[in-house]
Amino acid sequence: MIETIKEYASKRIDLLKIEATEKSSLSAGMITYLVVLLVAFAFFIILFNFGIAFLIGKALDNYSYGFLIVAAFYLLLMVLVVAFKKRIVNTVADKVIKFLNHNP
Repeated sequence: MIETIKEYASKRIDLLKIEATEKSSLSAGMITYLVVLLVAFAFFIILFNFGIAFLIGKALDNYSYGFLIVAAFYLLLMVLVVAFKKRIVNTVADKVIKFLNHNP
């Protein structure tokens, strides 16, 4: 009887190790995917903003104005994010809580 319990405990520990390894490897894969996606998206945003700045600058016959307008847009965006910080944080927190409560 004791031998059976020891064997069961050993098998259970092996199963937990396998499950932990699986979750760790899946997490590492997802993190790698997200990092690559984030880097690609960052390059897209940077190049897109350069393109928009040059386009606006060409339309105004002064490339500096194009870059200043794009910078002003991001400054305005930053001010809005800071102004609505509490609402943004609460909305995201509520959505995370709802998501976690609906997924067992």
